Amino acid sequence: MKLMKKLFLFAALLSFAAAGPAQAKDIVMDGSTTVGPVAKSFAAYFTKTTGVQVTVSESGSGNGAKSLINGACDIANMSRAMKDKEVAAAKAKGVDPVQHVVALDGIAVVVHPSNYVSSLKIEQIRDIYIGKVTNWSQVGGPNAKIVVIQRESNSGTQDSFKSLVVGKGNAITKGAETQASNGAVKSRVGSTPAAIGFIGLGFVDDSVKPLVVNGVKPANETVKDGSYPVARPLFMYTNGQPTGNVKKFIELPKTDDGKRMISELGFVNKY
Repeated sequence: MKLMKKLFLFAALLSFAAAGPAQAKDIVMDGSTTVGPVAKSFAAYFTKTTGVQVTVSESGSGNGAKSLINGACDIANMSRAMKDKEVAAAKAKGVDPVQHVVALDGIAVVVHPSNYVSSLKIEQIRDIYIGKVTNWSQVGGPNAKIVVIQRESNSGTQDSFKSLVVGKGNAITKGAETQASNGAVKSRVGSTPAAIGFIGLGFVDDSVKPLVVNGVKPANETVKDGSYPVARPLFMYTNGQPTGNVKKFIELPKTDDGKRMISELGFVNKY
């Protein structure tokens, strides 16, 4: 009888040891600075409600994809879809990238609040970024040389902007300044009267002025109804269909609390 009790106790301990770490497994996220605020807000909420630690690194969408491919993160945050070459690299390593839409976002084209230009067509913005238009007076503004601000090459926002505005076949002017994050672009534009830049809609505040594009104001409503032309989905990627805590985390955008957090951060709910 004593032997049976010991066997039951041993089995129970094994069961606890197997279940405990799986529930307590930390979640590691890496990638987009645009998705970063949502990821960090979700992480704080998830840790508070489940006790599971969630770490969020903001190294850019390209580096997020690399982290998932290399097994360095559980979730890659990306402000663009994975490229074919990234998917191929993942498959070669036995990684199966699964895409999850977290929210929708408009890319706001912003200028200094003192700039009296308030509306441009996409073609005019493209011409500024390829160096065809170099002075604000060419698009109805003051006589001032345009200071063009872009993002770094591993930025998903940069990739989306090039696709939606500049055109894949066009190169951004070599005179463009490069900033490392949405916050850095906002700060540079907000302190430079002749600057133009682009940032996620959730980062817009009174320090910059978002332009009306093709007659449509960047706003939650125009992003959601598809009328704002410079908009894109935001993603989280997992290796295969998520399970356990990662699955619970990925499903946050569909919950009432998740929707509230996304709205409070200035992004647009997909669900």
